[in-house]
Amino acid sequence: MSIVEERPLEQPRFATLRERTAELAAVRASAEAGPGERATAAQHAKGKLTARERIGILFDQGTFNEVEGLRRHRATGFGLEERKPHTDGVVTGWGKVHGRTVFAYAHDFRIFGGALGEAHAEKIHKLMDLAEAAGAPVVGLCDGAGARIQEGVTALAGYGGIFQRNVRNSGVIPQISVILGPCAGGAAYSPALTDFVFMVRGTSQMFITGPDVVQAVTGEAVTMEHLGGADSHAAGSGVAAFAYDDEPSCLEDVRHLLSLLPSNNREAAPEGDQEDPADRRNDALLDLVPLRPTQGYDIRDLIEEVVDHGDYFEIHGQWAQNVVCALARLGGRTVGIVANQPAHLAGVLDIHASEKAARFVQFCDAFSIPLVTLIDVPGFLPGVDQEHNGIIRHGAKLLYAYCNATVPRISLILRKAYGGAYIVMDSRSIGADIALAWPSNEIAVMGAEGAANVIFRREIAASDDPEATRAQKIKEYQAELMHPYYAAERGLVDDVIDPAETRVRLIASLDMLGSKHARMPARKHGNLPL
Repeated sequence: MSIVEERPLEQPRFATLRERTAELAAVRASAEAGPGERATAAQHAKGKLTARERIGILFDQGTFNEVEGLRRHRATGFGLEERKPHTDGVVTGWGKVHGRTVFAYAHDFRIFGGALGEAHAEKIHKLMDLAEAAGAPVVGLCDGAGARIQEGVTALAGYGGIFQRNVRNSGVIPQISVILGPCAGGAAYSPALTDFVFMVRGTSQMFITGPDVVQAVTGEAVTMEHLGGADSHAAGSGVAAFAYDDEPSCLEDVRHLLSLLPSNNREAAPEGDQEDPADRRNDALLDLVPLRPTQGYDIRDLIEEVVDHGDYFEIHGQWAQNVVCALARLGGRTVGIVANQPAHLAGVLDIHASEKAARFVQFCDAFSIPLVTLIDVPGFLPGVDQEHNGIIRHGAKLLYAYCNATVPRISLILRKAYGGAYIVMDSRSIGADIALAWPSNEIAVMGAEGAANVIFRREIAASDDPEATRAQKIKEYQAELMHPYYAAERGLVDDVIDPAETRVRLIASLDMLGSKHARMPARKHGNLPL
């Protein structure tokens, strides 16, 4: 019997960890490079940066951590099974902005035109859930062609998940949308649900139905830029809060805005430096505001003089310019400033101004940012157009927002404060904690001229010299009911102050109110007059 020598079976060779790590590095490099130089060149040719270039500007250098960078879709049909790029057209992750954690997602237009599919949407859902859990802001860098048609209704359901999270996180963490390309159809509703929308001229468009559909239905020919461009939304519709000429400056201002905001509704906004003295006098204000109530001036000059280092960040600067809304710091503390703008429509309140200010007040209240209201208002804008378009309902939004706000609220009457508009602009009667006034204040139901014409109309009509009588009665009304101390004598303002002490008094009031706690009645939510 022969003995056959048994040889051990040859064992399969396993890759070493070093080899697997090298393979991982190659896969990651491929995912980060995207579809290739040709697609990147096409993106640059449109004046747009790539998703990763945008992320590089938004975050502090070297701090970005990607989530699901190797994700691929699992859809089939219409050739999708042959095209399964990593990231699935959206880059998601977190990093630091001025040293604080921020989450972001960026559509990659080079992959499927940035269109949203199932995997794409799930990545955004996960990122938003992480941001909610961590209590940190979310920034969406939007540059996509809407829902991925090849995936059908699954893609649409992905948008529903985003909308639900937008609403759930509203008032919990700051949400910012940066439109850097097309954002059409249902995709446009997510930015509309966020706190601030940034756009870039020439490359950003937002609309529900595009120019082709508009022309087919209405016969009206319109360009994409005119229909939904940056200036159309920043100056016309009010959908966008900011418009820029290029992406880098846009993203730098996103960073600046984040530096003024708290990470969530349980934290205070980061404090600035204390280098601008809290006791700095504002003697320049004595020559800035004219005493004559019909003479205009730019309220932004006053804001610049009062706030720390003259630095403020205006919100919706191109829209409803008769009211100014801005974030700034006073004594190092972030504050929201609402101010009538006499340089535009005499500072009157109208539909758009009421909506603009109401939304800003509501945002500040949600994130515990104190409110400073600068009042110089002649009333609500009269007119058939305003009445028929609902000035009562829209004006009530601002009234509701102020009455509902529990943050520290300080109002300062600079000059005129007439009628219902005075009440709405955070007067003492609707809950302002501290109400101050300059010696130039005129608080009344209406201006002296109008009041005299109503009260003394018979005497004026019967007079031999109606104009002289009218002038005399105007002076009488002003002396009796509109002198600077009338409201102070009746407790409607807490003090009449020297304009040069404006900064000092505002900061002192903010310090006093720093620990304010307001109790609200038990309720699910109020019924805002939408």
